[in-house]
Amino acid sequence: MHSPPAKRHLAKGAAAKPDLQSKKPVSKKDSVIALLRQPEGTTIKAMMKATGWQSHSVRGFLAGTISRKMKLKLQSEKLGGERVYRLGRPVKAGANIRPDRQD
Repeated sequence: MHSPPAKRHLAKGAAAKPDLQSKKPVSKKDSVIALLRQPEGTTIKAMMKATGWQSHSVRGFLAGTISRKMKLKLQSEKLGGERVYRLGRPVKAGANIRPDRQD
């Protein structure tokens, strides 16, 4: 007969992880949205630094996820030779985002 093990082993890293309900890891999406919500806005470079993405990936995220999927209004303006992005008010459901485009 085999004797039962003296201790039950926890899954690898289980004891080292904090309670997930109290601290949720910040996603890259959340990081970009937080930067865009700042009153002064943010730049492509700042979003690249926060996410580790390349500039074309940041621009694609802004167009695809922020504008189209999340229906958030993205404002941009050129200040001091650099483009600054910030969030405006959300677009109403069913509103045509690009009125010049006929689908």
